[in-house]
Amino acid sequence: MPEKKQGFAFEQSLTELDALVQQMESGDMSLEESLKAFEKGVKLTRECQKALTEAEQRVQQLLENQGQLETRPFDQTEGE
Repeated sequence: MPEKKQGFAFEQSLTELDALVQQMESGDMSLEESLKAFEKGVKLTRECQKALTEAEQRVQQLLENQGQLETRPFDQTEGE
């Protein structure tokens, strides 16, 4: 069986972000632990947002090709 490519695990990151929020909302963390959790949460949020934006752009590329479903390499500089 082919090995999956190592990359960003969107669902895992969302689960981790949800766990961080629950921990912080519980009020059982010290200020230092809360700050570290907040920093990690911001990082996870940014990574998830980037993954969503890239997925949206890939879908848009598929839809804009004269109705033909065709993939092409993703170019981040395109459209900027």
